[in-house]
Amino acid sequence: MTTYLKIDFVSDVSCPWCAVGLGALEQALAAVQGSISAELHFQPFELNPQMGPEGQDITEHLTQKYGSTAAQQVQIRDTICQRGAEVGFAFNPEGRGRIWNTFDAHRLLHWAALDGAPGQQHALKKALLAACHTRSEAMGHHAVLLACVVEAGLDRDRAQAVLDSGAFAQDVREREQFYTANGIHSVPAVIINDRHLISGGQPAAVFEQALRQIATSV
Repeated sequence: MTTYLKIDFVSDVSCPWCAVGLGALEQALAAVQGSISAELHFQPFELNPQMGPEGQDITEHLTQKYGSTAAQQVQIRDTICQRGAEVGFAFNPEGRGRIWNTFDAHRLLHWAALDGAPGQQHALKKALLAACHTRSEAMGHHAVLLACVVEAGLDRDRAQAVLDSGAFAQDVREREQFYTANGIHSVPAVIINDRHLISGGQPAAVFEQALRQIATSV
């Protein structure tokens, strides 16, 4: 008998560990296929909600925010590239030149969950992560976001209307506030059946073990 699990994947498009975590979770779900079925819901979290529309040089940003040196950032990037390769996600080895505000990306993800066919929010999330981390594109630019919408098979004109109107801004803010109020202050955060939290870009084996253990208690 197949056990159904609800999974909320709380993350930010600009977070490289979220790309690693999603890839690992997908591998774990493939490993338990047949005994466990899961529905993924992608929930918003902004690492830099005050980031301006012009973005910021990423080396400068990381130094200001975390106190890391350029050399340390290169070492971390190499580690992330290796972890990405393990889960089938390709990071740009040169990294990103700038970091961008991702609020409009979250609005589109919210819209995709409401307006898209099953799986299209997931497809949009993956397209956005690839645009950000594989191709190092400007995630604050609407043309980049709309290209991801098309890649995910969603309606470009309707997405353009969402971006132009400011639709779903309040909904996204409320979801962000809900998760921060409930103790989520770093991502990725994987919440299963609204009860079980797995934090960070864990290896696939960790996710698989957790899924199997939780499924036995459902």
